[in-house]
Amino acid sequence: MESAPHVKFPNPFPCASPSPSPRRPHPPEPKATRSTCRGLRAVCGVSGRRAVSGMALLGAANLLAVPMAAQAAMLEPDVIRYRKLDSGVKLEDVVDGEGPVAREGDLVQFNYVCRRANGYFVHSTVNQFSGESKPVTLRLDVQEMIRGLKDVIIGMKAGGKRRALIPPEVGYIEESLQPVPEEFGPRRSLLSHAKEPLVFEVQLLKVL
Repeated sequence: MESAPHVKFPNPFPCASPSPSPRRPHPPEPKATRSTCRGLRAVCGVSGRRAVSGMALLGAANLLAVPMAAQAAMLEPDVIRYRKLDSGVKLEDVVDGEGPVAREGDLVQFNYVCRRANGYFVHSTVNQFSGESKPVTLRLDVQEMIRGLKDVIIGMKAGGKRRALIPPEVGYIEESLQPVPEEFGPRRSLLSHAKEPLVFEVQLLKVL
């Protein structure tokens, strides 16, 4: 498995232009700065304002000399790390779990929440209001389950949780593949997004 690139989350707050503040007189220059400026005037014949500007540009040049990777490490916050599988699925381990490990061909029971890549809710086996769940029981087989979700569950332990982005190529390429809701409305809603990436949050309950 190869590591996926870090994911950046944009600032949700747009930048607002600051309100103009009244002009204030400039504070007196420190003695060290005045001495340096006088020295530059004496040697180079430049004005005090140009001397100060030159010092500011020199400081900026020193900042730009820092490697870009180091600057990114200083400025960027920690990001969520995903693993990318050979199938193109990107997944994150949320909870490791402590039970037996699910392997290909096993019969498993799990709950899931499905969303579009933009966060739009599609379907869940857990009622968001009552908390009641209707777990799904499926075999980890591409003839029965969408390949992307099968790849996500394989390697999980009972009690574990994973979050994954499943591309459409390993998603609902056939309407007969599971899991799909039994009710007509939620089923139609899920299949209407079959040609786009879907986010699954999975909790493995049992390996049967």
